[in-house]
Amino acid sequence: MNWRNVGLIFRREVIDQLRDRRTLFMIAVLPLLLYPALGVGMVQLTVLFSEQPRTVVILGAKEGDRFLDRWFRHVGDADKLRVITDDDVPPASPDAAETAELAGNPSLLQHARTLREQIEQREVVSAQLAEAERAGDLPAIATLRQKHADLTETLGDLFGASGIQVLIVIPTDFARHLAEMKQAVVDRGERVAEFDYPRPLIVQNSADEKSLIAANRVQRVMDAWEREILKLALQEVGLPASLPAPINASAIDLAEEQQISANVWSKLFPALLVIMALTGAFYPAIDLAAGEKERGTMETLLICPASRTEIVLGKFLTVMVFSAATALLNLSSLGFTGKYMISLAGGGAMAKVADLTLPPLASLAWVLVMLVPLSALFSALCLAFATFARSSKEGQYYLTPLLMVTMGLTVFCLSPAVEIQPFYSVMPVMGPALLLKGLLLDSSSTQLLVYAIPVLATSFGYAVLALWWAIDQFASEDVLFREAERFDLRLWLRHLLRDKEATPSFAEAGFCFVMIMLMQFMALKFFQAPLQTVAEDQRGRLMMQLLIIQQLVIVATPPLFMGVMLTSSIRDTFRLRWPGLIDLVAAGLLAFVMHPLSLEFAASIQWFFPPLPPSVTEILATISSGDMPWWIPFLAFAVAPAVCEELAFRGFLLSGFVRGGRERLAIVLSALTFGIMHMIPQQVFNASLLGLVLGLIAIRSRSLWPGVLFHLTYNGLELSRNRWGGDMPSVGGWSWLFRVDPTEGGLRYQPLLLVLAGVTAVALLLLIARPRTQARGDQALLISDRWPLPATPSVVTRP
Repeated sequence: MNWRNVGLIFRREVIDQLRDRRTLFMIAVLPLLLYPALGVGMVQLTVLFSEQPRTVVILGAKEGDRFLDRWFRHVGDADKLRVITDDDVPPASPDAAETAELAGNPSLLQHARTLREQIEQREVVSAQLAEAERAGDLPAIATLRQKHADLTETLGDLFGASGIQVLIVIPTDFARHLAEMKQAVVDRGERVAEFDYPRPLIVQNSADEKSLIAANRVQRVMDAWEREILKLALQEVGLPASLPAPINASAIDLAEEQQISANVWSKLFPALLVIMALTGAFYPAIDLAAGEKERGTMETLLICPASRTEIVLGKFLTVMVFSAATALLNLSSLGFTGKYMISLAGGGAMAKVADLTLPPLASLAWVLVMLVPLSALFSALCLAFATFARSSKEGQYYLTPLLMVTMGLTVFCLSPAVEIQPFYSVMPVMGPALLLKGLLLDSSSTQLLVYAIPVLATSFGYAVLALWWAIDQFASEDVLFREAERFDLRLWLRHLLRDKEATPSFAEAGFCFVMIMLMQFMALKFFQAPLQTVAEDQRGRLMMQLLIIQQLVIVATPPLFMGVMLTSSIRDTFRLRWPGLIDLVAAGLLAFVMHPLSLEFAASIQWFFPPLPPSVTEILATISSGDMPWWIPFLAFAVAPAVCEELAFRGFLLSGFVRGGRERLAIVLSALTFGIMHMIPQQVFNASLLGLVLGLIAIRSRSLWPGVLFHLTYNGLELSRNRWGGDMPSVGGWSWLFRVDPTEGGLRYQPLLLVLAGVTAVALLLLIARPRTQARGDQALLISDRWPLPATPSVVTRP
């Protein structure tokens, strides 16, 4: 590779981008102007459009009944409630004059009185309904429920049209009942415990934000009023005012200003770094790839002395520079603008962060460190998608889902309950975001620094894979020079149904996997509902039935349907050929020797994954219990997955993925889709590793049945271990092979057995991957023997 050519391509693309005023505006000018403009705009809107007073109508208020300012949490909240009462208090001040003027509003008061009549009717019907339910009068219950629903609907319509946000109805003689209760407390008679009287009623509409806000303020006022009455009553009888709150714990806030600042930046910086790194790579990548096609300059670029790889590297470095610059400028602008705007807040809710300080240099250094792999990953992905696109418009369509997925992962990382752990540290986007969030909170944490190695290593690894994909796309003439075409649904369907090919295409295989995942997602609700209502003793059997239905309907049906409708050869699509005896026997034996290896490997990396969900734990407990005949779990966990999953992933999907001629890539893709389908992290990892072996067996044997036998045997062994493993002999000569330890998951395997299994597994894999010939007509074709051996079988774990 000639790095001089890479540098020339890089300088050419950077200069072209800097000449584009739109790019300069998006990268440099917009970040510097956007956040200050947003801050000024928010201040102006807060000043000009402060919250308007909400209307509260009180019926049944007596002279002197008012909301006192001291009863509000914030004194300013008293001015945000416009209280209207039906009393006749003469005005004694300007504020009281305004209240009296509002009290004379006949429309609001008339609406309030109408609402009170409807409320009283509804209360009567509610009492009748309660009496009918106690008596068990079914006809009366049905009639009264309908009447109650009609009155509630009418009441809601009247309240919505009244212009009242909160209505308070004070019962008649409420003051007299309060006085009697006080006197009863003073007398300390037996009737205190039975003393009851009608209470005030607060009417609101929680679906209306204005009504909800006003009702919350009114409720706080009512609570303060209630505490005031109780305090006075206790004083009259000579009891301490603190009697109703004997604990009344006080709180000490140990948060320092620097910690509060770090908490703020730990939420803003990681999210903005991820989103802006992607946004900064978005448009330059489209312009450098799809834009070249539209401008007709792609051919000129390809005839230069630089190779395709050197051209892609030059464009990649250009996109990466603009991605990093966009992220840094946005972070800088947001940081200084946020600090300045918060300093203007002064007191109030923002008082604790009024002296917001920027993160220390150590934390800012980690921002730069995390920016490099993120920019590299997003630049490579955007360049690959943009290269595949026919035009800039199509490139935007491809990159928009990438932006949405990234935003979803970013929002997940912002949750306070989500912290970095081994599994998250190797996930793309999530690892850098969570590590940066933790380091901004505490840059000196040695525990977090340990995660820096896996986060950086895997992030750069993902970036290299994405860059390889971009180079591969750029090396394909079909991708670079395919013409834009108009999509006609009718012609496309006719093409699919009439011009069938023997096996599915890559796109059809991908669509089938998407269908399986969507159906699995939609079925979650339908599978959970029966489990919540079934009796406990029938729960296990129902689980098995639902698992069988899930395999037949969700996993097997889409590929079978698409195979019948879209392909001309079911035999080739699903590899329904009878294999050689050697392949069949080798696959069956391989399942036996790989099971202990995978089990011990899974146990050794259990710390890496989050705990299993309760639903999975419950299913494993159901398998282990002897309350169910053995053949039911065997049918659900061994037979159904072996047939249905192999038809889908080593049948239809693998046949579609291998159409591109890259068998290794097809095996990897089928293994990844097989793992992702299991959804739970432990199962995703285990099933993906297992899928590599199953894909190799299917490709080399050119048959589905060895994989079915392997899958059936493997799952059957795991089922037997969970059900009867505790009864296996682990003494005498067997102690060299097995050990039974309930604290470690029951039956476990000894090192001697693992060594024997490992050697046998290697030999069987070599046998399966051996060069072989196949007669076709008069020719003898040599099947490729350039296959590398798969990873050591000890890494393959149970699905």
